[in-house]
Amino acid sequence: MKAGIVVFPGTNRERDMAIALEGASGHAPVMLWHRDTELPALDLVVLPGGFSHGDYLRSGAMAAHSPIMTAVRAFAEAGGHVLGVCNGFQILTEAQMLPGALLRNAGMRFLSHDCHLRVERDDTAFTQGWRTGDLFRAPLAHGDGNYVADEDTLDRLEGEGRVAFRYATPDGALVSPNGSARSIAGVFSENMRVCGLMPHPEDLVDPLMGGVDGKALFAGLVRALVH
Repeated sequence: MKAGIVVFPGTNRERDMAIALEGASGHAPVMLWHRDTELPALDLVVLPGGFSHGDYLRSGAMAAHSPIMTAVRAFAEAGGHVLGVCNGFQILTEAQMLPGALLRNAGMRFLSHDCHLRVERDDTAFTQGWRTGDLFRAPLAHGDGNYVADEDTLDRLEGEGRVAFRYATPDGALVSPNGSARSIAGVFSENMRVCGLMPHPEDLVDPLMGGVDGKALFAGLVRALVH
C-alpha cells in the first residue's frame, strides 16, 4: 500500500501515523507538504492530527484552503481513499469533503484520555479489520471534537450507513464525552472512500504504546488497498 501523509504548519501526529502505516504495510509513507500541488501515485492519503496553522479562525479552516487540498480532493474524486484523524477530520469537514462540523467540546475543555469506539459497519476499507458492533480503545485528545450537523444531515448519515464510529463505554453503551450529536466519532463520504474520526487509533498499535487496539484500522486498509 502506497500512502502519503499531509503535513501542515502545526501538524504534530505525522510521525505516529507513519509508524502505524509502516508497521501495517511494511512500507514507509511519503510525507507531503501542504504547499505541494500534485500527489505521487498513492493508494491512501492521510491528514493527521495536530493544530494546523495554530487552529486560527476555526480548527482546520486555514488548512482546508492549502494548495495540496485541491489535489487531495481530486484524488478522492478519482477513487482514492482519504483518512482524516482529529485535526485531519476537522480539515475534511472544513473542505466540505465530509458533512457536518467540529465545534468546541461541551464544557469548553480540552479532553485528553482514552475512550472506546463502537464500529458501526465492517464492509469498508477503513473498518474491515473489525466486525460490526466491535468495541476498541483509542486515545482522545482534542478541544474541538463536538460533531454537529443539522437533523436532516444526521438522518441522512444514519440512513445511508455513513456513521463509521460512535463513542461508547467499555460495555457498549453510547456516550458523548465531547457533546457530539448521536455519539458520532467518525463519518464516511457518500462513496465510503473518505473517512474522518476524532480519536487516535495510530497511538495504539504497539504493546509499548499500551495496547494494539488501533492496528485493525491499518491492517484493514492494507488488505483493501494493496493491489
